[in-house]
Amino acid sequence: MKIGLFFGSFNPIHIGHLIIANYMANYTDLQQVWLVVSPLNPLKKKSDLINIYDRLEMAKLATEDALNLRVSDIELKLPQPSYTIDTLTYLQEKYPEHEFSLIMGADNLASIKKWKNYELILRDYHIHIYPRPGYEIKEFKDHPSITITETPLMELSATFIRKAWKEGKSVQFLVPDKALKFMDSKNLYR
Repeated sequence: MKIGLFFGSFNPIHIGHLIIANYMANYTDLQQVWLVVSPLNPLKKKSDLINIYDRLEMAKLATEDALNLRVSDIELKLPQPSYTIDTLTYLQEKYPEHEFSLIMGADNLASIKKWKNYELILRDYHIHIYPRPGYEIKEFKDHPSITITETPLMELSATFIRKAWKEGKSVQFLVPDKALKFMDSKNLYR
């Protein structure tokens, strides 16, 4: 099976994440998309990050009715911080019957040279790129491992949602209902 790995903090998961994941599972050659909830991205600050178990639960609640979407906690079982190449290697060994691809935004592609062993990622894995506001794909546009998709452009960010929620503004329709109820019940991000 062809599986796309969509890594992220999902802090919190929102409709932008789900639109991207759903697009990849239905409009590309991928048969399934796994949302890999990362405990800590080595290139991001930890300051606004709520605990991994709450982020996992929100992602599971948000995707429980989706046919081709799964949530993965694989990076909880691996050494921290999480490096994509290590996770890919582990998954390939654990599930040799699957073919894994990466799903990433144009912003991540622009910084891929900062990633651990990025050359191996480009050599050994296919990458599906979705557009991000303000990022034009230049350097790897013609790379044989890169597919640039026509995923709807998402200008929504988890940072925006956290800020709005903290200020008491409604984020209804931006965060899936079940995840929003979970956020509210645990008083997250406030």
